[in-house]
Amino acid sequence: MIAYLERFIHENDSESRPNDDETDQLPNICHSLDLQGTIDCVATGLAGKDFGGMYTCEPLALIRPASPDDVARVVRAAYRSPNLTVAARGNGHSINGQAMSDRGLVMDMRSTEGNHFEVVRMNGETFVDVSGGALWEDVLKRCVLEHKLAPRSWTDYLGLTVGGTLSNAGVSGQAFRFGPQTSNVAELDVVTGKGLLMTCNKNENSELFFGALGGLGQFGIVTRARVVVQSAPDMVRWIRVVYAEFEDFTRDAEWLVTRPEGESFDYVEGFVFVNSVDDPANGWPTVPLDPEQGFDPSRVPRTAGSVLYCLEAALHYQKTDHPSTVDKVTPHQSAACILMAVNSLLGRLGFVEDMKFQVDVSYVEFLLRVKHAEESARENGIWDAPHPWLNMFVSKRDVADFDRVVFKGMLKEGVGGPMLVYPLLRSKWDDRTSVVLPAEGEIFYLVALLRFTMPCPNAPSAEKLVSQNREIVQFCVKQGLDFKLYLPHYQSEEEWKRHFGSQWSRFVERKAGFDPLAILAPGQKIFKRISQI
Repeated sequence: MIAYLERFIHENDSESRPNDDETDQLPNICHSLDLQGTIDCVATGLAGKDFGGMYTCEPLALIRPASPDDVARVVRAAYRSPNLTVAARGNGHSINGQAMSDRGLVMDMRSTEGNHFEVVRMNGETFVDVSGGALWEDVLKRCVLEHKLAPRSWTDYLGLTVGGTLSNAGVSGQAFRFGPQTSNVAELDVVTGKGLLMTCNKNENSELFFGALGGLGQFGIVTRARVVVQSAPDMVRWIRVVYAEFEDFTRDAEWLVTRPEGESFDYVEGFVFVNSVDDPANGWPTVPLDPEQGFDPSRVPRTAGSVLYCLEAALHYQKTDHPSTVDKVTPHQSAACILMAVNSLLGRLGFVEDMKFQVDVSYVEFLLRVKHAEESARENGIWDAPHPWLNMFVSKRDVADFDRVVFKGMLKEGVGGPMLVYPLLRSKWDDRTSVVLPAEGEIFYLVALLRFTMPCPNAPSAEKLVSQNREIVQFCVKQGLDFKLYLPHYQSEEEWKRHFGSQWSRFVERKAGFDPLAILAPGQKIFKRISQI
């Protein structure tokens, strides 16, 4: 079986492109679809670029489906064609062209965002059914404002589609408690590579359910997701504390994420920043949470190195809880557990004395915190510049070596944007999904280098930053670090096999079952289209 399937592996991009005859036949194919949505064979520019800004292509058509049936019709048409491919595009936030289809069909899933929104209560749990094309920020607003509910697990940036994040994992500071977004979904509607619209969950069509979660779009297009929700808090106490030593930072972060539920914060993340006042993107100015708060460098130990570390935490509470009571042991009125006091938790941490920053904000404002950064970046003209980001999972065993060589060495002058690093727990992830994690240990770290290329003469080029990313990955490989790329991008079969490791055969078998002609998500460059001539 595996030997037969090896012919799927992508070797040559040109082999996946339609020939001239098929291009000529496209108007007939589009006419025969009888879609409720629209097809644009001229103004396809949106579909030929993404947030990364480093790849472009020319799709044959940009399709805006009106329903899951439209999505299925498009895939079935491609399935009947000799060589067409189909890419589902969410909000275009991929970095390396993953949501593109060169000389193929691109579906703008945002056009389906209003298809589903329904609160479902069953077996004592509450869920919300949402469209795969809905933005998480819109899901947040509707859930909180209309129903006083909220999903348990988020991403930092919510201008992403539900289907997009579920096809990768979906990680933020709540993942230590509830797992990634892929661990907080009860059911999916998925259009497979055969053009079949299938409902799947842990018991029904379970192989498709787990395959699609974290499956990089290889097995189907998510058109509906049933997401676990809980009561939404009103307010958030948002806290940042500073560390001079990585060992102290990781010790405290790991202690917080391994505390029992009800005895820690509701959100835990962290980041690395440059020990300098001169870097507004990576230095001291990035730490305070309020413009009136100042960073006092005299508090930083003289023994501190080129970079410092910030532990970021948040605690939910209700408006009826006066902010002063959040500092005491008090029942959290929107949950069944008793939360330990903020001051008690902070009193056990070893951060630099008097290097604590905190504010109280609404729950919605906290979750939309990156939206404000987006607005500023758009004003400054850097949002539309290239973004050579690098996202990784690094095992606890090797994260100190990564810090020593990468953060303190290669990146000691910053990356022009956030450098996130915080611990996650393997037990909160379901190993039946397609997501791959480092091999060893319960604790591993998310590392995210969210680079922004600066529009100034002395700023490094996007190409140079991509080269540095490769250098970082090569260091991890050569030194035998236990790591996996998150939002992976590889060009060769050998690299993809190494990425999936022992899960490679399962991944290939799922591809054969649900997308046997390798029609879907060609921009991932994992499999090549099987021609029907």
